[in-house]
Amino acid sequence: MASMKMPAFVASLLLLLSCVFLAANAAAQPFETKAKQALLMDAESRAVLFAKDIDQPFPPAALAKMMAMEVVFHAIKEGRLSLDQTFKVSENAWRRGGAPSGGSTMFAKLNSEISLDDLIRGAIIQSANDACIVIAEGMAGSEEAFAQIMTERARAIGLTQSVFRNPHGLPAEGQVVTARDLVRLAEHLWRTYPEFYAYYAMPDFTWNGIFQRNRNPLLRMDIGADGLSTGATEESGFAIVGSIERQGRRLFLALGGLTSDKERADEARRILDWGMQAFEKRRIFAADEIVGEAQVYGGAQGAVPLKAGGPITVLLPKEATEPVSARVVYQGPLEAPVAEGQQVGALKVWMGETLSQEAPLYAAAPVEEGTLSQRALGAVRELAVGWMR
Repeated sequence: MASMKMPAFVASLLLLLSCVFLAANAAAQPFETKAKQALLMDAESRAVLFAKDIDQPFPPAALAKMMAMEVVFHAIKEGRLSLDQTFKVSENAWRRGGAPSGGSTMFAKLNSEISLDDLIRGAIIQSANDACIVIAEGMAGSEEAFAQIMTERARAIGLTQSVFRNPHGLPAEGQVVTARDLVRLAEHLWRTYPEFYAYYAMPDFTWNGIFQRNRNPLLRMDIGADGLSTGATEESGFAIVGSIERQGRRLFLALGGLTSDKERADEARRILDWGMQAFEKRRIFAADEIVGEAQVYGGAQGAVPLKAGGPITVLLPKEATEPVSARVVYQGPLEAPVAEGQQVGALKVWMGETLSQEAPLYAAAPVEEGTLSQRALGAVRELAVGWMR
């Protein structure tokens, strides 16, 4: 029966833990936002604190530049580019992204040579379209070829739905992102390229004698913001990806579908402040504490105890706006033998219907292959109860 299909199990230990998870004020109102798409995530635990249509695609506008910069940072990290090498400003880059375009620009001069370091600053701080085109042409020969690399890199780092058609985010058919992908990208930039992530917090940049402030409104609010970017299109409205670090915690935020730059700034600050104030850390399991168990087929024992790789700490709402539950989930029953330390499942925590966070679970003890009679008994048990799953 080794080839049998093994369904996902939810362990009998349901871990509602209402005495730990639920605060006394059950009448508190859930948080709401004017944004059409929204995702707020805690960086340390990767807990989802708020989610709204996070997989609904929308045009990225200038948020596409975040993915363009990831391609650049990745190439520098691999040694294929250096900050001091220069790229030439083509007529295409100057006309479509520079001063004649009337869009976001660093005012790069036609046929001038600009260092990659300055182009990165222009793309991030000034949201410069010309900087992005110059980089794309210099690295891949054209915007289209560079955009293909962007999409390939997006898949490589776990962005499952985003598709890019150009490096700057100007309207293009089929170019989309999601709130989930944007937060995942922001966290990836922060974790993988800390030396370059600092560019997102720079307040201003002067090029060609023209001073421009960083377009991210969060940086001027004194709330601990250090990134990332904004975007807007007539089709999908105003969007923002932001991050703040405060009180020993870091939050990442993506919002889309807002009606104005003021509403975007106000909503971003409101949800970030709420994320900092409305949650608290709770340790629900100590290191090496048994969390639950998983059924085992064909083993000397019929179940194996499960534990996490360390203490399990979760972020929980201070007020019970919606029920919180945790479940041990695994693919099973497991087939013996099971090695001690083998990853076999996860502890998943939900806030309402939203999966907030999860921690991998490992076998806390070995389970050897059973005797012939034990395997026969397991087969009978499986035939008897398998249809019920």
